[in-house]
Amino acid sequence: MKAPQPSKLGSVSRCFLNKYSPLIQGTLCGLDRLRLRGTLRHLYQPTVMEAYLNACRVLIKDFGQFARRLTERVKDKAYALAEQKQRPFQFLNSSQQSKEELARQIQRRDKIDQGLICVLSAVEPCMSYNVRGQRETQEIHMVLEPRKCTHFYYYYQHAIFGFMHVRVQSWFPFAINFCLNGREWLASQLDRAQIGYQKKDNCFTWIQDFAKAQKLMNKQFETDWPLLLNGLLEEAHPLAAEICRPIGQEYYWSASDTEYATDIIFKDPAALQELYPGFVRHAISTFQSPDVMRFLGRSVPAITGRVNGHFKGEVISDVKHRPEGIRVKHSVNKNSVKMYDKAGQVLRIETLVLNTLDFRVFRSPEGKPEAKRRWLTLRRGLADMKRRAQVSEASNNRYLEALASSSGGTPVEQLTQKLCKALRKNRRRYRALNPWSAQDAALLEAISRGEFTINGFRNRDIRSLLFPEPCSVRLRKKRAGAVTRKFALLRAHGVIRKVAGTHRYVVTAKGRQMLTAVLAARQADVEQLTKMAA
Repeated sequence: MKAPQPSKLGSVSRCFLNKYSPLIQGTLCGLDRLRLRGTLRHLYQPTVMEAYLNACRVLIKDFGQFARRLTERVKDKAYALAEQKQRPFQFLNSSQQSKEELARQIQRRDKIDQGLICVLSAVEPCMSYNVRGQRETQEIHMVLEPRKCTHFYYYYQHAIFGFMHVRVQSWFPFAINFCLNGREWLASQLDRAQIGYQKKDNCFTWIQDFAKAQKLMNKQFETDWPLLLNGLLEEAHPLAAEICRPIGQEYYWSASDTEYATDIIFKDPAALQELYPGFVRHAISTFQSPDVMRFLGRSVPAITGRVNGHFKGEVISDVKHRPEGIRVKHSVNKNSVKMYDKAGQVLRIETLVLNTLDFRVFRSPEGKPEAKRRWLTLRRGLADMKRRAQVSEASNNRYLEALASSSGGTPVEQLTQKLCKALRKNRRRYRALNPWSAQDAALLEAISRGEFTINGFRNRDIRSLLFPEPCSVRLRKKRAGAVTRKFALLRAHGVIRKVAGTHRYVVTAKGRQMLTAVLAARQADVEQLTKMAA
């Protein structure tokens, strides 16, 4: 199997940069929000939890008393740490109150430049244990279910990570969350490297040396995570070692969600403000109602491609006006691509990865390091952090390529001239594509759908869109062959390319430009075109 070429992080779509380079002062690619989760994985199995109690010499019926005593000790440690560091400890009556905003107010008020800022607590939902009885067996068992318990938030101005917090669940199975921000982290790195910068919220509007800043962001992926996280764990959750000891387990670290942002910093805010409304219009007008429903997380059957008739609300694009700018969001299967205008000067494209099952990494199977490497599912573990960054950066660049092709002085005829001509490749003739015919237009619209932007498409994905009606096995095979031939045609014209080692295809940069122009022309309003031509 073909191994993938090493991917260097920090690259930005050349298509976009070539078009707007006179207006751009620099670019920055890297982590934005990062949530790392520490779990005692074995304790998420009720049978193991019962074995844990047995190792602690605690009966299942006494679990409540046992857990409460341990929880009280966790709370006492939180109070003791705040008192020892002489920092505020505050209980919040509502879990909806912004803890970050409160922590930053305390930091500004007390002028904390390093160390613990405060400890906050709130009652919030979680997955935890209760004792439940079974009527059939007349026995009691441990049950993992949704409930609420107190959570402690330790806010720090960390020497390495910058502003961050640790969230500790105070009831079994004692989950831990470390929440960092890559831009806050970079600010600490720039301070140590004595590189000047201007920062507003979580974005940079100017950096003295963008190339050096990008190298520092890339170094974030070389972090010895267990060493740093275990150090924070000892302070924020000192009972961790005692809780782990009965069955000899350790906290397992994983990335719950990662936001990877590509920032295009413009020289003049006025230049971005002139371009951004066009970018927003393109983003919200390219996709039809079923696509928007998918972006917003609602199910749209692939067979019909129509919004469910029981849905009574309006189908709208996910565009939000926020104090810091306008945000456009496209969501697919819990993962999303977002566009912002930050601080009036920064165009940010950001990919959020929540569901790793949609992505692949070239690796050996789990527990078999000597086995032959192949494309396998991306893991939540920290071992695949760099691969997360690679797929996220590729997603951002595809989005930028689509933006670059949304406007400009290149005539549609020039973009589609070769597309509409027959060609010969490898001694084989391929017919011309006709974007105005119903058959070819349906194909082009299918491959350009929003849900395929991040991870590409397969034969069966396009087949379900082109041939939605049910059919026999024999006819299904014929249709699969027809779609394969269509893919060969598109590949010959340079519209799509195959992802090595998979059955997936993605639209090329040239193809994205042609598709955007063709589909925009097909959907253009005659009245508007007449006004433009006048």
